[in-house]
Amino acid sequence: MIKKIDHINISVTDLEISKRFYIDLLGFELDKEGELQGEWIDRVVGLENVKAKYAKLILPGAETCMELIQYYRPLGDKDPKSGVSNQIGFRHIAFEVENIETIYGKLKDAGVKMFSELQVYNQDKKLCYFAGPDDVILELAEYS
Repeated sequence: MIKKIDHINISVTDLEISKRFYIDLLGFELDKEGELQGEWIDRVVGLENVKAKYAKLILPGAETCMELIQYYRPLGDKDPKSGVSNQIGFRHIAFEVENIETIYGKLKDAGVKMFSELQVYNQDKKLCYFAGPDDVILELAEYS
């Protein structure tokens, strides 16, 4: 029986840029980081001769963490449509927030690509979509 979602893993092109984005703009904290290589990781991910670095990010008080991973070997390909909402597969990560207007303004001031201005859904949810590093689609959601 599944107990919870343990973590979300995002493969990134630049680990340092992605870490700074999630830490500086969204309030994540770095829990740990390290290198991945050897036969064990090759078997786990089904690739050969893997060399990668990862960073485990946490949100204070949350159970689910986020792992960012940059593969140095073998290199992956970037899907040119990965940042398009209707692509099949992984769609987005939604973060429940307080003070959505403040976070929205901080992201806009930092030059983050916003899909739209803040929207209201069913009169009790404010939300917006935006693009994270590598065009990962992210959402802010505030419930009243």
